[in-house]
Amino acid sequence: MKKLTYLNFEEAAKKSLEIAEPTNLIESISITDCLERILSTDILCVKNLPSFDNSAMDGFAVRFSDAGKELNVQQTILAGQSIKPCLEENSCYRIMTGAKVPADADTIIPIENMIEVNESSVVLPSDIKKGSNKRFKGEEQSLGNVLFKKGDKLKATSIAILAAQGITTLEVYKKITVAVVSTGNELKEPWMNASEDEIYNSNSYAIISQLKENGFDATYAGTVPDSLEATVSYIRELKNYDVIITTGGISLGDADFIAEAYEQNGLEVAFHGIKVKPGRPTMMGKMGKTYVMALPGNPLTAMVKAALLAIPVLNKIQGNSAFFHDFICAKNAQMFKVKAGRTNVVLGNLSQGEFTVTQQNKYGSGMLSPLVQSNAIVVTNEGRAGIEVGDSVKVILFNSSLIKSQTDIFN
Repeated sequence: MKKLTYLNFEEAAKKSLEIAEPTNLIESISITDCLERILSTDILCVKNLPSFDNSAMDGFAVRFSDAGKELNVQQTILAGQSIKPCLEENSCYRIMTGAKVPADADTIIPIENMIEVNESSVVLPSDIKKGSNKRFKGEEQSLGNVLFKKGDKLKATSIAILAAQGITTLEVYKKITVAVVSTGNELKEPWMNASEDEIYNSNSYAIISQLKENGFDATYAGTVPDSLEATVSYIRELKNYDVIITTGGISLGDADFIAEAYEQNGLEVAFHGIKVKPGRPTMMGKMGKTYVMALPGNPLTAMVKAALLAIPVLNKIQGNSAFFHDFICAKNAQMFKVKAGRTNVVLGNLSQGEFTVTQQNKYGSGMLSPLVQSNAIVVTNEGRAGIEVGDSVKVILFNSSLIKSQTDIFN
């Protein structure tokens, strides 16, 4: 029986990212379809923001030098209008929000700040600030500025700027292909009848949904039978995918064939086994151009490992420049114990700045309910034996944000 050499969690996380190579396949898509996509090139500013001097308020466009004076309202300027400078002495413009400010007015005074206002004249306050409430051409973004960088993920706010630039088509990385596979003769699909000796396949549907929550599409490629020959053949047919994610079959049991089947298909193993609870039987590597993630078979552990290890790797392969986990600092609300000498992954809930451990950290890796009851993860370093009430902890949220620089997520 092959003996596994376990890496510590930090080494495994680094190794998994080291072997992940970003895709170089590019496609052009419409702005209407680019949400959550990864840019394959920088986007430069092609239209000044704003593109002309305009008013930030409904009010009056005046000369700063006329502070404290009574002025005649010479003309009203509506949004969308453009007039030539034509202010006479002791005059001003009535102006609406967003309207273009003529070059002979340098300050905007809101209606409510005027000393007196009537249809034909106004009295300015004497304590006005030059340039106030005037949006200047290019003050937000000017021509040639880098608006978004290669590797940025596009959000709704990104699309707002793209639309304001008149950009309708852009280049992004083509979506990577992911196959999700389960293992085990005991598994039945949810629509089948399962006896007391059989279990329903929850892992594949959970992992696929988890990936979708994080912006990835995945294909359910079925269940591998507990036979080495059949598993080798099955894996061979999946080499056209960018990533294969399997759950189960990589421990040292008599019916655990996944690791050997991968190796017979040319897998270069990055690591097989992590010194962590839960989830020691975890393997990652490259099989030609295909990235392989072999996760534990227990459902709780599979989803936790997918969150901590698989999601960053997938983001890097997809070309996302932000693929390291971010964290939130919170106060621990309830003392819980962990085992020293290994990394411990602890489920809990983050609410109002406090982390509360799930079920006092007493649950099994084959359970599902603790996942439903949790929205966050704490990862302890190998030297900790427990987390006390009031301790500051670094919390990673399920479906958490990712950042471009590596952070220390250990408590």
